Amino acid sequence: MVQELMVHAICPECESPEVIRDRDNGELVCGECGLVIQEEMLDRGPDWQAFTPEERANKGRAGAPTSYSRFDKGLSTDIQVNRDAFGRPLPPKTKRQMWRLRRWQIRTRMHASKDRNLLQAMTELERLSEKLHIPSFIQETAAVIYRKALNADLIRGRCIANIVAAALYIACRLAKTPKTLNEIAKASPRDRKEISRCYRLLVRRLKVKMLIDEPEKYVSKIAENAGVSGEAQGLAIQILQEAKRRHMALGKDPSGLAAGALYIACKLREERVSQGSLARAAKVTEVTVRKRKKELKKKLNIESIKR
Repeated sequence: MVQELMVHAICPECESPEVIRDRDNGELVCGECGLVIQEEMLDRGPDWQAFTPEERANKGRAGAPTSYSRFDKGLSTDIQVNRDAFGRPLPPKTKRQMWRLRRWQIRTRMHASKDRNLLQAMTELERLSEKLHIPSFIQETAAVIYRKALNADLIRGRCIANIVAAALYIACRLAKTPKTLNEIAKASPRDRKEISRCYRLLVRRLKVKMLIDEPEKYVSKIAENAGVSGEAQGLAIQILQEAKRRHMALGKDPSGLAAGALYIACKLREERVSQGSLARAAKVTEVTVRKRKKELKKKLNIESIKR
């Protein structure tokens, strides 16, 4: 059976876009005039056929994809010591030999100081990601940032946990994920001041162009923790968008600004919510919520709020 697939190409003879790839013959053929545009093409797909996901999973012979969040990128060999490839138990003599091979394989893999550094760093990165519920793609970005810092010799003389936390915070900022530095510092065993110092170092030395945090991203998380309705969330987002249009969000903490907008929205909709509950949900002080509320009320000419 001839397998044909339309490709995005144009025939040089009749200029027809109906170009077909014949996988059985390895040719690129024009479906209009029959011209063989290319022959002896390489098939980069698997050398077997699968018609269901179960067959594809059973016939797949490739391992897991490479991952920067693993210290060896997932390319190292793991020597099993109890059973062979068919699941049969190994004899005692072979088992002792496998134990020796496994021990020397681990020693040679951990021989370089860079590999030991990456092992400790990626373990800490995985722990932080699981504790903060960070998606895998952000964890991969943080691992790439840490590897760049290691290659630039920025880790020497500094704590590995600080650099890992700073790299994770940069990855969250680049992915526009609403994770504050306080949340990462709380999950990390290091101090916030040390992590922020390493964060500024990575941004400066690696020349990372940081994106400005948008306060709208924090509205849903703060509202969920404070028990605010969806209608008030929508109104708060409108207030923040108007504030951003008037350049009021520059230099302000996005969490405090989102909490102030939520307080205004709740008062406009006559929903009972306190400044203290919003401040605890946003992890800021009540003074910050009060100041941001006054600024938004004054600049946006909102007069229907008494407090």
